[in-house]
Amino acid sequence: MRKTTRRDFVKGCLGAGLAFGWPRPVRSAGPNSEVRLAIVGLGGIDIPGGVGGRGRQLVDAFRKVPGARITTLCDVDQAILDHGAQIMQKAGGAVTTCTDLRRVLDDPNVDAVVVATPNHWHALAAVWACQAGKDVYVEKPLAYNLWEGRQIVTAAQKYGRIVQVGTQSRSSTALREAGAFLRSGQMGKPRYAHAVIYRARASLGRVAAPTPVPPTVDYDLWSGPAPLAPIGRRHLHYEWHWFWTWGNGEIGNNGPHYLDICRWLLGGTEAPRHALSIGGRFLFDDAGETPNTHIALLDHRPAPILCEIRGLPADPFRGLRTGIIVQCEGGYLRTDLRSGAAFDGQDREIRAFGVPKAGDTTVTHVANFIEAVRSRDAGQLHAPALEGHLSTACAHLANLSYRLGAEASPEAIRAAIHKAAATTGAAGVFADVFDRYLEHLTTRGVTRPAAPGVLGAWVTLDPAAERFVGDLAGRANALTTREYRAPFVVPTVA
Repeated sequence: MRKTTRRDFVKGCLGAGLAFGWPRPVRSAGPNSEVRLAIVGLGGIDIPGGVGGRGRQLVDAFRKVPGARITTLCDVDQAILDHGAQIMQKAGGAVTTCTDLRRVLDDPNVDAVVVATPNHWHALAAVWACQAGKDVYVEKPLAYNLWEGRQIVTAAQKYGRIVQVGTQSRSSTALREAGAFLRSGQMGKPRYAHAVIYRARASLGRVAAPTPVPPTVDYDLWSGPAPLAPIGRRHLHYEWHWFWTWGNGEIGNNGPHYLDICRWLLGGTEAPRHALSIGGRFLFDDAGETPNTHIALLDHRPAPILCEIRGLPADPFRGLRTGIIVQCEGGYLRTDLRSGAAFDGQDREIRAFGVPKAGDTTVTHVANFIEAVRSRDAGQLHAPALEGHLSTACAHLANLSYRLGAEASPEAIRAAIHKAAATTGAAGVFADVFDRYLEHLTTRGVTRPAAPGVLGAWVTLDPAAERFVGDLAGRANALTTREYRAPFVVPTVA
């Protein structure tokens, strides 16, 4: 395991500039200037097939955008960093490399930072970058917790930075057409949106003792704001998604893409007011902590959102394994985030929305970011920080409900569903989701007492203050933030 030396730390702190309270000059790319990028976090290579990650995909996407040039790669794993640099070298794009983000922030030859780290680093990297005068493209979820997301939004506003969230479906031509059709009112008002995420995952297994830190990894830097905890899983990279210390489960992994489009299609300007989750980690006798089967009801305004996650093999629902259904008064819209169609009340297709070319959406999305950086017009962004924050809040509320819940009988769960449905106006539909949830578990061989799992708490949020109220307020608000490990403390931005 590589360690950060005292000299490295001091250099890093000096390199953090304004992030540690010292003023620094700010250069902003102009309308005709080249935007120089640092990619922070390239993805793991210690898991099967893990020869790259989202950071590597973003390298490929940004290299296709005129006016963007990748000058720096940053990763705490030297092996991954070397691998990425070799690929760039072969492609004719030599880069500077470093393992410490603070060196990136001190570099006057970097205009914008692309954050593709594990979730627990997103907010600190984004806020520090804003304070250092860099624009930011940050992958989903925007932040590890609710409070962090708001700090990013405030930092973007306070420091005048361009911040785009990596929910690239907002740049899909097909979805933009679908949204315009939905808002035309031809199918009546939306009644609810239903996110379907059926993506089978493998068991993590268990380890008899903590896994050694790979010798090429600076684990102090990898941990950053999180505790310097033992690795209780086989692989350091990627598997962190399924542990609360670093990740947010599937609803915080792929969920933000689908929840974001639900919000976008429905409209709305605030986080949900209530949430109820049901779920569990079924059939996997492994070290994972997050649910692999999870249903959630979100009291989003003007219409509720349902989210349904199945990490065990499952048949499609209404033609979708992953996608969104927006049920309206006189029909519905169905999309897999790449293409879609509108149907009338008799299931007859009345409008189709096109399929973009492979890879187009991500390239279009990062190009939109570069255009906004050059124009200095945040209004051009397809996925600004505020929208990413409100969409990520949907996942945070669902997880919060689950984590504050307890095992319950089917009868108790049905009673809670009835009460929640009456509040949200989703009477009947969430009960149907629960019935199919039980049927799915039975089909997969899950029987009581393991089923039906955890009944989450009915949590209530004051969306203006973004604080929980009611009987569970103390416990819920404690989960909206965390204790940060010095010196990796997410700043309070006022």
